[in-house]
Amino acid sequence: MTNHQPAPTEQQSPGGQESRSRTHTWTAGPPISEYPHLTGEEILLEWIAGRIPEPSICSTMGFHLVEVKPGTAVFEGEVGDHLFNPMNTVHGGYLATLLDSALGCAVLSKLPAGIGYTTTQLNVHMLRPLFADSGLLRCEGVVLHLGRTMATAEARVVGAENGKLYAHATTTCAILTPRPAA
Repeated sequence: MTNHQPAPTEQQSPGGQESRSRTHTWTAGPPISEYPHLTGEEILLEWIAGRIPEPSICSTMGFHLVEVKPGTAVFEGEVGDHLFNPMNTVHGGYLATLLDSALGCAVLSKLPAGIGYTTTQLNVHMLRPLFADSGLLRCEGVVLHLGRTMATAEARVVGAENGKLYAHATTTCAILTPRPAA
């Protein structure tokens, strides 16, 4: 991983704005298929406990799984100006990624050992803008239906301190059974 640190002469951008730098580190962990003996809920609990590395998207985007129980997964995250779009608000892709993570992990929390999932549809509704100082966000995903071949879930992103609803979403996930040995 290469980190670009501005040289002393690069402290001001052409527009006169202060240059900033943001770096993150992560431990690349194995895919969950490396844990065929653990249920989805057990995998997520090990992840929270730090015994299984969290996916790198968490450190990249600045959110983390904080709670799990069967059918529910809760993430928390802080936003900042490093996530801004051209309107100087947090990019909608951040919210979509946060919601997709909570939705998928809620589904995973109900799956037996050796079974996986993948998102096949994501429907996101963004209700109000997020700014650099919007504070801690909480995103809770809840399974609505879990069948043999598909699952559905819903999630909401709210301000942890103010309770404001910023976005909500639904998903459809395909349930992936293990491939037979060749």
